[in-house]
Amino acid sequence: MKNAIIYFILIFTLFSCKQKEVDGIEIGQTLYANQSLEQNRKLTELISQILNKDSNALSELTEFWCGGGAGCYDLGFVTTQLVYRIGENDFIKMAEKLTEKQKILLSGLLSVGFEYGYYTEKNIVTEFPKLNKLLTE
Repeated sequence: MKNAIIYFILIFTLFSCKQKEVDGIEIGQTLYANQSLEQNRKLTELISQILNKDSNALSELTEFWCGGGAGCYDLGFVTTQLVYRIGENDFIKMAEKLTEKQKILLSGLLSVGFEYGYYTEKNIVTEFPKLNKLLTE
């Protein structure tokens, strides 16, 4: 019984260390819940770096493991929030440095972010036309 209490406290402590939000950028429940503490720390670090306009972090985000399905939709929603926060023009400056493969991945993240995020009747074409052009050239 004593060991069970210790394990419960340890697990509770580990889960309470994960972040659901970084400087106003919300990490969706499915992505958050299915991440290890290490994965969550890496994602929160990438979000912070992207907010500081680090193009290397954007490169890493495009290839970040999201667990498939709804977790990837949540990562797409994170990505749309980042573009809104940074602004399309500054985000384009970072996205220009991506490989063609990473641009395709970023386009996919943004598409599912709009489709499954909190946005109604919005999409990458209407919200970020210049970024969409860069990603689909």
